[in-house]
This record gives sequence, C-alpha cells and structure tokens, in this order.
Amino acid sequence: MKEEISRVLTMVQEGKIDADKGSELIQVLKEKEDAGKKPFEKSSKYLDKTLKIRVVSTENDNVTVNLPIKLVRAVLVAGHSIASSIPQSEKYVKDIDINLIIEAIENELDGQIVDIKSANGDTVSVIID
Repeated sequence: MKEEISRVLTMVQEGKIDADKGSELIQVLKEKEDAGKKPFEKSSKYLDKTLKIRVVSTENDNVTVNLPIKLVRAVLVAGHSIASSIPQSEKYVKDIDINLIIEAIENELDGQIVDIKSANGDTVSVIID
C-alpha cells in the first residue's frame, strides 16, 4: 500500500491531480486495506478462545480436540482433508462444513457452531469457547 500512496503523492506533486483528489484516493486505499483485514485479527481477547471438537461414537471411537483459535485458521482445511482420508474418521468429518467454521471464526462467533447426530447415535460438535 505504501507504494500506491507514493504514486498518488507523486501525481499530486506533478500536478496530474489536485490535493483533494489525492486525499480522496489515499482514503480509498486505506479503506481497501482495512476491509482486507479479518475481524478476528483485530481482537486479542477472541484469539485467546479455544475451538473444541467433540466426537462421541457408539463404538467408543471418541475424539476430543482443543485448539487455540490462533492455530485453527492456519491448519483447518488441511486437517479436515487429512481426517477425511482416514477411513476410521471419514464418517465423522464428512458432514462438517469447513467454510462455516472459518466464517464463524472470522466473525468472532461463540458457542456451538456444529451439532451433528447420526441415526446410530454418533455425535459431532464444534464449539468456540
């Protein structure tokens, strides 16, 4: 962004645009940069939260995972892909919408965001707490 602001200032110096137009362009550039930031990057309190994943199986193939929100965004998609390729876990993660979880994190949502119950009694829940 510094390079773009420098170009605007150069255009003002060269008389290609007036100072008001230059100021307006710089403001637009700053707004564009702010819009590109993720909401959860701005809130350190939210970054201290934990994403909790719970799988309870009728066959006692239970899973408990607690991940700091700081780590989740970076590894979420890769982890889901890995779990989907493991036969024992594939049936538990196939219905989890990863994009929904990412959106929940970016919008700083709290509480239960995924709650799945299968016909045979298996459950999967994802909670931000």
